Amino acid sequence: MDQLTTLDAGFLKAEDVDSRVSLAIGGLAVVEGPAPQQEALVAAFGQRIRSCPRFGQRLRLHPLDLGAPEWVDDPDFDIERHVRRAALPQPGDERELYALIADVMARRLDRDRPLWEVWVIEGLAEDRWAMLTKLHHCMADGIAATHVLAGLCDDGIRGNSFAHHVQKAHASKKGADSANQSRGLLGGLWAASAALTAGIIQAAHGAGEIAAGLMNPGGSSLNGPLSDLRRYSGARVAMSDIEQISKSFDVTVNDVALAAITESYRNVMIERGLKPLRDSLRTLVPVSVRSADAFETADNRVSLLLPNLPVDEENPVQRLRTVHDRLNRAKSSGQRQAGNVFVSLANRVPFALSAWTVGLLMRLPQRGVATVATNVPGPRLPLRVLGKQIVGLYPVPPLAMDLRTGVAMLSYADDLFFGILTDYDVVVDADKLARGIEAAVARLVKISERRQNPPRRGPLSLVV
Repeated sequence: MDQLTTLDAGFLKAEDVDSRVSLAIGGLAVVEGPAPQQEALVAAFGQRIRSCPRFGQRLRLHPLDLGAPEWVDDPDFDIERHVRRAALPQPGDERELYALIADVMARRLDRDRPLWEVWVIEGLAEDRWAMLTKLHHCMADGIAATHVLAGLCDDGIRGNSFAHHVQKAHASKKGADSANQSRGLLGGLWAASAALTAGIIQAAHGAGEIAAGLMNPGGSSLNGPLSDLRRYSGARVAMSDIEQISKSFDVTVNDVALAAITESYRNVMIERGLKPLRDSLRTLVPVSVRSADAFETADNRVSLLLPNLPVDEENPVQRLRTVHDRLNRAKSSGQRQAGNVFVSLANRVPFALSAWTVGLLMRLPQRGVATVATNVPGPRLPLRVLGKQIVGLYPVPPLAMDLRTGVAMLSYADDLFFGILTDYDVVVDADKLARGIEAAVARLVKISERRQNPPRRGPLSLVV
């Protein structure tokens, strides 16, 4: 039977312990032209979902968690229950669109049916419409959800994604490293033994850092109990700008994005009279452990990092470098390996025990982590739905575990899109965070341009 892993089922437990949590993830596609007729859209999606069995399956739960939940075919499946339609009030701009997204994402999916919905949203200004794809997190992580969304489009993703590009680069580097290490049989055995020992030590160290990060209260008011309402906003920056900054300062694209997020949080906190401290923005950063041949498998394959993002740093360049250093330190500390080991071990113990443990941990108040920031590589080429091009693709993260703000990033075609979801009552405004991210990237672009093209000094003149 197709059972949920402990990690997959953990997203169900997060809902079980807090009635105000909805652990669905979303993708908001803004599409050119008028919205298609419902019949045509339902017919097209009905054909395309056949490639992903999850669309027609629902959960079967066991009493007292004596067995892991299972995916089973839904005998009463009706696609028209899942493809829904809504219209925006005039003038149909981003404000109205984002308000509808926040409302839809705050509602839980019906566990008695397949855990997905597609919302067709009409009335968007400039002769456009939108499509919100909503999946429960127990069904897929960010990369898998992006492939599911692309599967609903005309050409699908067909291996042409940023995720495949990144995975190939990592695989090539790993292959080169392995070739350098394996010199002779004895040398290879010695290297493998040393690597295994080092890996165990590193994972243990990383586990200690994760536990300390979760248990030590941070200097932030960003976390706390959730309400049943949300706010949503989106930001968009050119990938060419992000890449220019990363090359100028010798950092990664993810470093640049996280530095922009850090600056935006810092500015909003200062505006609200909150003092940004070193530990004010400890951030949960999911890290994919998905192999290249499993991109289209609908499940969760992630570990995590828990860096402190430097909201206390005023200088934007130093802030970017500090983000880079702290991410590298978190990666080398074994946090990623520890999370992966924990998930693997949890899948090997009786499910009732792991479910009870996860449920207990979920009920404990969490004050160590302030927010979540996740980066998902998306399609490299523009997608189309019934012949109409998707001109914008915004991710929508979930909120849980007392995290009252979350930022998701998704690379699509020539741009990097940010989706910001916040609790309705939190002091941080979603739209200000979005605009602050765009402003932070623009500022780093100007600084990098000055570094590359310093101003010329004119000839010295003598004053007599």
